[in-house]
Amino acid sequence: MSEEEKSVAEDVVVEETAAPQKKRKKWPVVVGVVVAVLVVAGAGFFVWHEQPSFCNAICHTPMDAYLPTYEAEVDQAGIDKWGNEVTNSRAMMAALHRAEGDNTTCLGCHVPTLGEQIQEGMNWVTGNYEVYHTQAGLTVPTEKTLEDLVAARGLEPDQFCLNESCHNMTRDDLIQATSDMKRNPHVAQHGEVACGECHKAHRASVMYCSNCHNDAEVPDGWITGAESKKLVKAVEAGE
Repeated sequence: MSEEEKSVAEDVVVEETAAPQKKRKKWPVVVGVVVAVLVVAGAGFFVWHEQPSFCNAICHTPMDAYLPTYEAEVDQAGIDKWGNEVTNSRAMMAALHRAEGDNTTCLGCHVPTLGEQIQEGMNWVTGNYEVYHTQAGLTVPTEKTLEDLVAARGLEPDQFCLNESCHNMTRDDLIQATSDMKRNPHVAQHGEVACGECHKAHRASVMYCSNCHNDAEVPDGWITGAESKKLVKAVEAGE
């Protein structure tokens, strides 16, 4: 074999052995791109996970009735989770907290433990949850109390609202905040009343004092205890 033929043969061998090395060098780039895409997608999914639209689209079939209560404009009429008119959406805490600009979303109030999320996921998949079918054609879950919302976290009902992240106040602070009202709803004249007895997130809040006192001041958009009982009875009856 001539020197020229040997040189050509050596070049071919070099090219054949070098080619696989070039292909192997591409894998780190491909893997890096895939990882980057997954990280970005995961971050986007996590952000969406905290939005009401996620709860409405993915997890909770009955959430269709709740999203409008969150998106309602305060100081304007709205619709509650049962399809009833609310004369001022400010009376619904979901709308009010969103309007206050504190970026409160579903998970700002509903902070489930991992066990709760797993259980709720299983209930959703199997359809093992109780709902009401309202006259307005809405399907909504049964109403939860503050005790229900904090039970799995080992919290007291007051801690749902009165905590450092939300309302960093005491019961005494609340009494002072509403001291100008004729009948101060935060004075425990008949024992302490849970915040959720008055303040409703997805329907008009209720002036609890009006259950006994006809002269109790009812804030704009709120309803009386009698009106609340009538609404709940109608929902439970499917009317």
